[in-house]
Amino acid sequence: MSGLPRILTIMGSGETTPTMARVHRAVLDRLGERPVPAVVIDTPYGFQENADDISERTLDYFRTSVGAPFAVASFRSADADPLTRETAVTRIREARLVFAGPGSPSYALRQWSGSEIPRLLARKLEEGGAVTMASAAALTLGRFTIPVYEIYKVGEAPRWLPGLDLLTPLGLPVAVVPHYDNAEGGNHDTRFCYLGERRLRVLEAELPEGVFILGVDGHTALVLDVDAGTASVLGLGTVTVRRNGRSTVFAAGSELLIADLIGAASQTGSASATGGTDASPVASQVEESQPRLLREEVAELERVFNASLEECDAQAAVRAILALEETIQAWAGDTDQSDALATARSTLRGAVVCLGEMAVEGLHDPAELVGPFVDALLTERVRARDARDWAPADAIRDRLLAAGVELHDTPDGTTWELRPAAPVS
Repeated sequence: MSGLPRILTIMGSGETTPTMARVHRAVLDRLGERPVPAVVIDTPYGFQENADDISERTLDYFRTSVGAPFAVASFRSADADPLTRETAVTRIREARLVFAGPGSPSYALRQWSGSEIPRLLARKLEEGGAVTMASAAALTLGRFTIPVYEIYKVGEAPRWLPGLDLLTPLGLPVAVVPHYDNAEGGNHDTRFCYLGERRLRVLEAELPEGVFILGVDGHTALVLDVDAGTASVLGLGTVTVRRNGRSTVFAAGSELLIADLIGAASQTGSASATGGTDASPVASQVEESQPRLLREEVAELERVFNASLEECDAQAAVRAILALEETIQAWAGDTDQSDALATARSTLRGAVVCLGEMAVEGLHDPAELVGPFVDALLTERVRARDARDWAPADAIRDRLLAAGVELHDTPDGTTWELRPAAPVS
């Protein structure tokens, strides 16, 4: 035994966003003296043309947001040259923490098949070390895996693929479903990792007796302490144990035993998957100071910006813009393929343009704006003076002065200039 704790963390999504930074740090803190040898396996997204960019953003996230240096264990293809493959295997073997995230679960499983990687991951959970699997990589953990791209993007019939089955040794014969609460579909059901209820029911009916679904919401982590036999639900959402269309839901903040997850699967009389939770013996304790999702933060800062403009508070508007820029920077490491960051940047650009337009208006000479009105009143004053109607003429002069316009009568006519407004008596 290595003396290291055995920790498996399953993240539903948001693995490289501020919402999960606290979870990453907590796991790292348990793995000995810093810096902790830690690696990112790039296999799940190894087929993508922007794989280098994803790796760099992931490393930058761990370095800046989590405060830990990670290296890449690059195993993008089983057909890579022997040196590349062996370097990746060595880095995984020597790491105390192994992380894998977005991409395609079916692609990752094909590349890992026949390699040492599945055995090395299992060994961490047997002898000591931490494995964090998120999004696509989380799908590979169970006895069965959903080929998400093939079903949701290509339109293939729902089916299971054999998974790594790293959870059965922990007493959890499951199919892991991240992005469990996904709502990106808008007008169509994309819950349950883009399957929706109809297709999930089809797949669920094909599971062997005793195998159940373990769902993890977005921006949520299920941390399994193998040595202690405990499970913690952290983040913004819930963890769901589902069997035969019935669910037990554990809220963020729940502290339970791994045995509680197993027991929940046997409770076929639990609440429905579309409704509430069963009477779980586990008390839910929501974490304090929970971070918000990017969309929520952007919406709030946009509200503050608009309110600042309505109140003509330029400094508050600028502070809102700066806070929005900092928020975007904090979320820049997000490897999710959603449009949240693009929307946030669009909001930032719009705010800058709006503030710029107001600045242009503010840079105009105030005399240019009030000039036509002053000239109209001066015309009336001239008429009053020509008619020797001094009272109206003096009244116009006094009212203009109270408004900050000082008149100067000269032999060549009347001129005016702006002065600080005088109090009206």
